[in-house]
Amino acid sequence: MAGRLEGKVAIIVGAGQQPGETIGNGRAVARRFAEEGATCLLVDFNEDWVRETLEYIAPLGSPASVLQADIREEIHCARLTEVCVDRYGRIDILHNNVGRSKGDQPTFDQTLESWNDLIATNLTGMFLTCKHVLPVMRAQGSGAIVNMSSTSSLSARPTVTYKTTKGAVNTMTQHIAMENARHGVRANVIVPGLIDTPMAIERRAAESGQTREAIRAQRDAMVPMGTMGSAWDVAEAAVFLASDQARYITGVLLPVDGGLLLKRG
Repeated sequence: MAGRLEGKVAIIVGAGQQPGETIGNGRAVARRFAEEGATCLLVDFNEDWVRETLEYIAPLGSPASVLQADIREEIHCARLTEVCVDRYGRIDILHNNVGRSKGDQPTFDQTLESWNDLIATNLTGMFLTCKHVLPVMRAQGSGAIVNMSSTSSLSARPTVTYKTTKGAVNTMTQHIAMENARHGVRANVIVPGLIDTPMAIERRAAESGQTREAIRAQRDAMVPMGTMGSAWDVAEAAVFLASDQARYITGVLLPVDGGLLLKRG
């Protein structure tokens, strides 16, 4: 039976990951996309990390290649679009996985330098990749954009910039969905909660001096379902939203959070 993404070409931005005990969202998405038959252009700022992802999915036999890029730079976003079309002829899926919170502070302590850096990384980069991929998708009359947000965008958080950027990702994606619906282009958001990834665990363990197990236990206790999710949970949502099974779905914010957002009430 053909995979759900058979014949589709996907750009996965943020396909690498830092070292850690578990798999990251970008690498898990790359694996599941390849398993479902997609041709993948794997993009990351760190070329070593993204080449590790390429090696990880290579045994599956789906066509894939890598591109080092800094999506905070518009010239790089224009180039990743051109490279994908040159290599594979089209762009059916754009999956934006880049984002970080390191350096965030309460409003009264946040520096302009850190604010600008997080805005560039979490929001401007997504805007630029969408901007340059959209003309290709509109010309094709089809395409699916999947942007990664966070439950922080919809709930209380002690620091200002990460929440602000992820809230903006939500509204930007909804705008793109409305703007491009008649051109056959869909745009949706995955809203992950507490996910057990290297980015989530390694930094917190290093900064707090606690063990990884202690960090995991604290995070598990916050989730109504009793445990953090894994990157595979995020990847399954990404496959669905990128596939034709979601052909009539656009502009949605899809929580993958074990019920975390229910605690708002």
